[in-house]
Amino acid sequence: MNKLDFKISEINSTDKTLVSDFITESWGSTISVSRGKAHNTTELPGFICKEGGKILGLITYNIYNNECEIVTLDSKFNNRGLGTKLLSKVIDKAKETRCKRVWLITTNDNTHAIRFYQKRGFEWVGFYKDAIKVSRKIKPQIPEVGYDKIPIKHEIEFEYILD
Repeated sequence: MNKLDFKISEINSTDKTLVSDFITESWGSTISVSRGKAHNTTELPGFICKEGGKILGLITYNIYNNECEIVTLDSKFNNRGLGTKLLSKVIDKAKETRCKRVWLITTNDNTHAIRFYQKRGFEWVGFYKDAIKVSRKIKPQIPEVGYDKIPIKHEIEFEYILD
């Protein structure tokens, strides 16, 4: 599958079980925590790329107070454009709803995400030391050690300002 073959649609009610299973496999549960707030990702809007009844990529977001928070982003393909395409769909939706910014939280171990978002125009605007201690009280499934054997301790905030 090349970059042009990805067909993306909005998540709908018939996708809920598939989305729940996919997010649980990727994130340990359907709960995602950012800045001390729990999100039930199966209740959030988002965009999905499916093929043959399997999810290839998924993004969920939450719009409130004229801001759009990206809650989850997962792609089964790296460096093929799917994550970028999903991200673009959310940015377009945020513009449609007159949001002032799109923002997200990632953890200090997720160096791939840190690079990904910066390369797409997101600015690093916040560092929350030891924030994962609070997150683990809400979601105990968060592991102690993450990517590349880096201890998961801190939250990093990125934003993309909309015109």
